[in-house]
Amino acid sequence: MTKQDYDALAKDIITNVGGKENVDKVIHCITRLRFYLKDEKKADSAAISDLDGVAGSVYNSQLGQYQVVIGQAVEDVYDKVIDQLGDDVVDAEATEAAVEATGGAAGGSNKPKGFFGTIKYGFQLLIGTITGSMMPVIGLLAASGILKGFLTLFTFNLGWIDESSTTYQIINTMGDSTFYFLPILVGYTAAKQLKSDPIIVAAIAGVLVHPTMVDLGAKTSKNFTEFLGVTMNATFLGLPIHIPSYTYSIFPIIFAAWLARPVGNWFKKVLPLSLRSIFQPLFTLFIVSMVVLVVVGPVITLISSGLAAFINWIVTLNQAIAGLLIGGLYQVLVIFGLHWMIVPLISNDIAQTGHSVLNGLINFTMIAQGAGALAVWAKSKITNIKSLALAGALSGFAGVTEPAMYGINLKYGRVFWMANIGGAVGGLIAGLFKVDMFGFTGSWIGFPSFFSKTDPNNIWYFVIAGVVTTVVSFVAVYFWGFKDSDVQAAKEAEQKNVFKDAVQ
Repeated sequence: MTKQDYDALAKDIITNVGGKENVDKVIHCITRLRFYLKDEKKADSAAISDLDGVAGSVYNSQLGQYQVVIGQAVEDVYDKVIDQLGDDVVDAEATEAAVEATGGAAGGSNKPKGFFGTIKYGFQLLIGTITGSMMPVIGLLAASGILKGFLTLFTFNLGWIDESSTTYQIINTMGDSTFYFLPILVGYTAAKQLKSDPIIVAAIAGVLVHPTMVDLGAKTSKNFTEFLGVTMNATFLGLPIHIPSYTYSIFPIIFAAWLARPVGNWFKKVLPLSLRSIFQPLFTLFIVSMVVLVVVGPVITLISSGLAAFINWIVTLNQAIAGLLIGGLYQVLVIFGLHWMIVPLISNDIAQTGHSVLNGLINFTMIAQGAGALAVWAKSKITNIKSLALAGALSGFAGVTEPAMYGINLKYGRVFWMANIGGAVGGLIAGLFKVDMFGFTGSWIGFPSFFSKTDPNNIWYFVIAGVVTTVVSFVAVYFWGFKDSDVQAAKEAEQKNVFKDAVQ
């Protein structure tokens, strides 16, 4: 929902709770508007629940509140409601108490029991946090991905733009900027979702993508100490650490957004008011940045390094089995940023041999996610879902899967896994045909990377595997991966599981 929609939504909500004259007070928590009504029977719950931007409504008789579930945009809608009702309905202390009461970890009576139930719940909560943090930037990611795809087409396929020209450099910067500075964008949105200070978290993200950090991350000299195959390319207070490349990454900064809230709140409580405005952000910035750089980043890199070694071993052992496993599971690594240690393997392959079998297999995971989003576009009758799915599909076919994954496929989880089935089948076929790849650019837009000087059939093997990937992913998602009722189910799941908000 865009900013200009909030006025209309606020007006519709006020009308359907019985009008201005029926409202005594309005407060909000982290997901809901909470109305104190003179007569709750005047509220039209069915009409409110049907509003675009509302996930549901309920009357809490224990609290005497009529609650309208909004989600992430609740503060924006609340501001518009107050603009229309006036300051007489404001209760700042009650609002602050409600936000504090509902801002902790998800839980309450909806929290599942048992080990596997807890694991499933935690994974759903994590995915919900990731997708919620990514949603505000999905359109920008899709636009950037499509722009980069067309630039590749015009430069390397059609020869209309010279790669060495400043025109190419400028347009490439336009396409790359969103991805390069993605930690800053996601840091800001994740902080808003997790109720941290968005400016402080954005500043922490700025630390991660600062040119100095980028330069440190690029250092791989043999003069550095190695630990389990990971280069300790920096020291912090005398402790050797590994600085990876944080550009394009999202998981470290989402963790930072989560950690910044309790750290910042603790300093808010213990610091004198006269010192708080300076030292609260100072200590929060330093502590959270330190934890991410010293602990989280190296741990993710270590896990990625192990996965990269395993994947490289599988590819060397049996290309068909590797295609099946990589095609079905590689995009799971992308979710957590664990795929970045695989990129150097591909770079090394291309630099030394001019081709990369591994990159060729990964390529079909991009096609699969794009085809999954395309199936949602074809099946859904919900306008905003169709537009989001089509943008994700086009971006996926242009080699950038994040808009499809975070905008549609992960949010409606079966879409992601059904699409992965297509990726697994396509990867298996590519492995059986021993498909090779001679460039970086993947998915359908990267078809020139599959022209081989020694095997003229390589391009046709790519086409066969790509078509099978597209068809299987599309069919699996269309028939078993998505239906429009999943959209409402996702809203209800968010309402029940992501926020401790039911009876506070």
